Amino acid sequence: METQAEFRRSSRAIGWQVAAVCAGLVLLGAGLALAYMFWQTRPAEVNGPPEPGSVRIFLDPADLVLGGVVVGLGAIVCAGAAAWLIARRAVRPLEEAARIQQRFVADASHELRTPLAVLNARVQQLALLTPAGDPRREVLDALREDAGIMSGIVDDMLAAATGTAPQRGSCALAEVMNAAAADMALLAEGRGVRIATSPLSREVALPAADLRRCLVALIDNAVDHAPADSTVSVAAVAERAVARIAVADSGSGITGIDPARVFDRFAHGSPVAGSMSTGSAGGMSGPRTRFGIGLALVAELAERHGGAVRVARTGPGGTVFELVVPFADEGADR
Repeated sequence: METQAEFRRSSRAIGWQVAAVCAGLVLLGAGLALAYMFWQTRPAEVNGPPEPGSVRIFLDPADLVLGGVVVGLGAIVCAGAAAWLIARRAVRPLEEAARIQQRFVADASHELRTPLAVLNARVQQLALLTPAGDPRREVLDALREDAGIMSGIVDDMLAAATGTAPQRGSCALAEVMNAAAADMALLAEGRGVRIATSPLSREVALPAADLRRCLVALIDNAVDHAPADSTVSVAAVAERAVARIAVADSGSGITGIDPARVFDRFAHGSPVAGSMSTGSAGGMSGPRTRFGIGLALVAELAERHGGAVRVARTGPGGTVFELVVPFADEGADR
């Protein structure tokens, strides 16, 4: 597993660092000892009259140097081995915790695949029973698409837990931007917030499901922090070989936390006055005080496909998140 290999690399790095410090201390001590011995073997000390009752021992300087080198190397090797063993023992609980977490994510993802497959099958069956001209068909098609997205998220969780390489692909940026905005339109309308998109007709180098998850999370965060009767803007521009997608709200900005830390899992900020998060029953559950794991997953997905996400601007006039994704085609502006 990739995580276990990372723990082993960390323990080796700690061992090497401790060994290097020990080596420096051993060399310093050996150098001082040899310097004192050579100072005591000056001609004035050697040729001077012996004091009564004193015993003189004559050593070859070459033997002193050789002995110091052998003792120093032995001490360095012993210190390095001890440091490596201690580091391995220190990271073992963390490695076990990571293994348990990966097993839980893998088991949960595996168990969710079956009910999601049943849900997809029932949605498709219901679609077959619904006439094409039925006004409920549009909602049904959206429900089927949402179920497919949920299945993709579960598959991504399982792939991440098992260390599988991320799926590569490309998608039309404008199409995914509009779809993400449509996904959040119903929630935004319930809060009196509008979503305006300014798409870019280009292909980007990541799967549509991953890009859609990133945009939905950023738009959801913007809607939650936007005041009523305001607009959340989602605009994309081309810059050399990448597309820069800015998601902007006109809220009160990020407070109570360093903007760079909003991408940490379960990062908390100060409550936003007048900003209410939507509850599971469609009601309002109180002031939103945290950013949760949504933005952390956005950062991971973007980095996995060679992109990035950052807080471009925040303040009393609102916050702008910028998602950077590479173009898939060769015609990117240079």
